[in-house]
Amino acid sequence: MPTYMDIHDGFVGVNQEQFEEAHRRDLAVQDEEGVSYDHAWLDPDSGRAFCLVTGPTKEAVIRVHERAGHPASEVYELSIQTS
Repeated sequence: MPTYMDIHDGFVGVNQEQFEEAHRRDLAVQDEEGVSYDHAWLDPDSGRAFCLVTGPTKEAVIRVHERAGHPASEVYELSIQTS
């Protein structure tokens, strides 16, 4: 299954608890799209959040975030990795 990295803007000043709640909203709907949000990071100073995701398609990844209320501004398929 493909792996993706997505990027969100607009999280300036968000604290750990708020970020975890946003991530929980992703987890609540991920199974319906066949997606797994494996890890999420936040830089509250820049307002950027990043998610490492596995899923069937880029569109499925996008739909989960849209349904959770925080659409991704960018989504990249990660086709090359090192061990």
